[in-house]
Amino acid sequence: MSQTLTATEPIIELIGVKKSFGPVNVLKGVDLKVYPGKVTALVGDNGAGKSTLIKGLAGVQPYDEGEVRIDGEHRDLHSPRAAAELGIEVVYQDLALCDNLDIVQNMFLGREELSFGTFDEGVMEREASDTLRSLSVRTVKSVRQKVSSLSGGQRQTVAIARAVLKKARVVILDEPTAALGVAQTEQVLNLVRRLSDQGVAVILISHNLADVFAVADDIAVLYLGQMVAQVPTSETTRDDVVGYITGTKTMEGVDIIETSSINTEGDV
Repeated sequence: MSQTLTATEPIIELIGVKKSFGPVNVLKGVDLKVYPGKVTALVGDNGAGKSTLIKGLAGVQPYDEGEVRIDGEHRDLHSPRAAAELGIEVVYQDLALCDNLDIVQNMFLGREELSFGTFDEGVMEREASDTLRSLSVRTVKSVRQKVSSLSGGQRQTVAIARAVLKKARVVILDEPTAALGVAQTEQVLNLVRRLSDQGVAVILISHNLADVFAVADDIAVLYLGQMVAQVPTSETTRDDVVGYITGTKTMEGVDIIETSSINTEGDV
């Protein structure tokens, strides 16, 4: 049975995780701690290894070496189902929503509530409404709206609410404000903060440092497959973070291993 965590104990701890694709070392012994009720921003340039790190946590591409601890216990994330059973949900940049379905149908897609062999629309509609209400979402007029009619910010809200509906304990958001306007970005960032206020651990992947400094409690920086910094947001500056991202600044005790990190999958 998992132990009860306090905010000072990590819900996820990665210790020396490595991942290679043929001769290309993408992750080179990465350490990371993620805490319940906190937003941890994961930043780094294209090719730094952010996507590979997240795919390992999601069970999509298991790590080659290293240890994953959930609630302080060793876990093998060998499949997306294994990650989901531990409460880890990922909201990818493409959101994976079906435009021709309404909000309720999207939130329950693939795990519909059944009653006497048919979909229990009443239960699903009620649970979808309750989930959106718990996140203080007020921009959606009806849970029966087709997703095709929603704005970018509203779509992102539905995708996040779908993860919350699954009782996620860790929500990983991949560039949630990309291509959004100012008002919609603010809406999504407020939702991120409300998630953490409910005790959910949030990993925010973003290239937008303004967003990162607006909502993140900690900032973790990947550079050429290494974690060169993980610092409280209150104890660093934008210039420092840019330095970590570009490799012109390192934290004391961190040695950069300059080995091949050819980008074979876009932003690996």
